[in-house]
Amino acid sequence: MTTIQTIIIAIVEGLTEFLPVSSTGHMIIAQNLLGVESDAFVKAFTIIIQFAAILSVVVLYWSKFFQLNNTPAPEGSSALQQFLHKWDFYWKLIVAFIPAAVIGLLAKMTGVIDQLLERVEVVAFMLVVGGVFMLFCDKIFNKGSEETQLTEKKAFNIGLFQCIAMIPGVSRSMATIVGGMAQGLTRKRAAEFSFFLAVPTMAAATGLDVLQLFFGSEADSSWATSENLVQLAIGCVVSFVVAIAAMKGFVSFLTKYGFKAFGWYRIVVGGAILAMILCNVPLQMVD
Repeated sequence: MTTIQTIIIAIVEGLTEFLPVSSTGHMIIAQNLLGVESDAFVKAFTIIIQFAAILSVVVLYWSKFFQLNNTPAPEGSSALQQFLHKWDFYWKLIVAFIPAAVIGLLAKMTGVIDQLLERVEVVAFMLVVGGVFMLFCDKIFNKGSEETQLTEKKAFNIGLFQCIAMIPGVSRSMATIVGGMAQGLTRKRAAEFSFFLAVPTMAAATGLDVLQLFFGSEADSSWATSENLVQLAIGCVVSFVVAIAAMKGFVSFLTKYGFKAFGWYRIVVGGAILAMILCNVPLQMVD
């Protein structure tokens, strides 16, 4: 990849990672439109810059992400209950992460996810389907309350919603925010929990993918040249910085206006890609 291609793809990742429009789908589309061929370095690049974008959550929400519950545990609580009470925030993240950890690992082992990632038509179709759903989801789920408590059961249910996003084009952000709203959270609280949940989820996914890149049956570390590592560093910095700006604007916009604008955007982009495919415009990446 050239430096310009690196920067463009990193900007796309940073802008879309926390928006309900599918960052993976947009990177696949961007690579196709830029004529970037899928090789070992490109796969490593798209994996690692996603995690760089996710780290922006830790920076932007530093005080919330590194928090302990200092309120007294209920009287008569066992030692385990007291421990879970103190570490409540992280415990809920673990509970929400479990479904993706189990289902994602199984899907990865069977190769289902990797096969779908190469299918541009799948991304485009799911962008449209998700877009149509988002036109109505505010009316369906917009009954959240600031008083709603995030229990272990609700956190687990949000984790189940997150698993839907393993289909490219669905959007992890959309799935988890809608999942949070379905559990009675406000749009803002659902969005923030979605951001927090992205950290362990993407850390695990990135770690697994990096291990496969270097130690898997088809491991190929020849891509790790000095030139490629410079491009990777540029991509990480760009996606990190852009993600912080996008996240700030997204929470404010979502709180005021909801999902409808994102729904129309998904329909337009997905529809355009489907039209290009029907017109035999070459979009498929070359392995």
